Parts: sequence; structure tokens; C-alpha cells
Amino acid sequence: MIQDIFPSRLDNHYIHCAPEPGDTLLVFDEAGKLLADAGEGSLRFPSCGDFLSENTIYLFSIDGRRYFLAREEPENASIPEAYQYRTLRELRGSCVGPEVFAAFTGWHLWRWYRDTRYCGRCGGALEHQTAERSLKCRACGNVVYPRINPAVIVGVTNGDSLLLTRYRTGFAHNALVAGFTEIGETLEQTVEREVMEETGIRVKNIRYYKSQPWGIAQDILVGFFCEADGSTEIRMDTGELKYAEWVRREDIVLQPDSLSLTNEMMKLFRDGKI
Repeated sequence: MIQDIFPSRLDNHYIHCAPEPGDTLLVFDEAGKLLADAGEGSLRFPSCGDFLSENTIYLFSIDGRRYFLAREEPENASIPEAYQYRTLRELRGSCVGPEVFAAFTGWHLWRWYRDTRYCGRCGGALEHQTAERSLKCRACGNVVYPRINPAVIVGVTNGDSLLLTRYRTGFAHNALVAGFTEIGETLEQTVEREVMEETGIRVKNIRYYKSQPWGIAQDILVGFFCEADGSTEIRMDTGELKYAEWVRREDIVLQPDSLSLTNEMMKLFRDGKI
């Protein structure tokens, strides 16, 4: 999965510091595309020395390499040769390794900083705190932390078959039932509700499998397996899905990359490990 970067290691502890020329700089344009050199399966980002920008903020480090965010796209900057702005979907499809994880995690924080400039309580301006990664309202003192959306990924089984779906828009490959946790729900209740809403199937024996940070949607994905309970007739929500079918192990077609928790769960079932 995308976070499985061993022996590399992410250190997401926030430190208040200024960039040095050799540090890595993540530069996003207004559409959220990331400036990168993605050639032959490798991925590189510019260094802080490539752009003269005072408006940066520390993000995290991987194996001691520090990553900073350019709060604004550098004006009148000469883009280094071989670099161009790319979507995360393009990077996901062409590269693997720690740098892809850095791109997803950096995008998560870029979007939070972009969308969180004013206090939701009083409308006052927010300013960075130096002791932790947070923003504080100058007027009322309200403190805001990075947004993380809890969501479930559900492998629903029926004997030797797995319930596969495809979204109506967006990602075009096989997936599992998924959805966000609502106010007042447990994760297990989210599993029950999402499976029923999207496919009309009741479930039982809900059991946790694994979780995954998924920065492209500001999510923490929580994977569960469960079993169909009663009728296995699918009543698909056509507003959410364009495909929902029971698929036998040997017929499961995986996603084109190995980055997602969804793909790992499908592979486990296909290979008879679930």
C-alpha cells in the first residue's frame, strides 16, 4: 500500500523551522497539480534552493529529508528542466515508493492550508502556531487542526464470492463498498449503513482488517471484512455506483497498482487468504 515505504520512515512531527537550499519543496498550482519530474518510474521534486520563496511551511521528513510546502505558487519562477505539473492520479499510475507517499501526504496538508484561512467561529484570520501543527484565530482564540475524514472500505463476502463495485464517476476500476462515517456512528455502524445504502445487502460478522492514510481525499480509510446476512440480491444505488456484482475469487480483476487498501483486500480474498 502507499504507506508501506519500509525501510524508509515518515516522521510527521511538526517543527517550526526555516528551509535550507537542499530541502525538498512541494509546489502545487491552483488546481492541485504537483510540480514533479516523473520519469521512468522515479519521482523527484524541486529543492528549496530552486525557488526563492519566503512563504513556506514545514510538512514532514522521510529518512531525514525535510519536505516543505510552498504556500503560494512561485511567481515568475523558471521551472527546472524536466519538471511539470502533474495530477496525483498521474503520479499514482506511474511511480511507486516514498516519494508517491510524500506527494499524497503533502497534498492532504496543502488542501487543508488552502481551505483553512479564516475562523469558522468568528470569521477572524487564522495564524500558524509554532509549537504544533495548528492554526489559531487572532480574534477569539479558536484552534483548528488538520482535517482527517474517517471512511470505511468493506469487503462483503458470500461464500467464495466478493461484492465488487465501480463508482459512477472518478476511479474507473474495481473497488469495494466504501463511505464516510457520519456523526454519532461507530465504524461498524458505518459498514452496515453503507453496504445497505449502496447495494441493499445486510451484513454480519463485521471484523476489522487494517487502516490506511489516503491523503488524496483527506481520509483515514478503515478496512473491514464481513459476510452477507440473509438475501444476497443486490439493489444497487445507481446514484453512487455503475456496477455492483458478486464475483468469484478466480474472476476478481485487481486495480492496476498496489497502492490502495481496497486492492490489498481484494487480492487477499482472491488468493484465498480471507
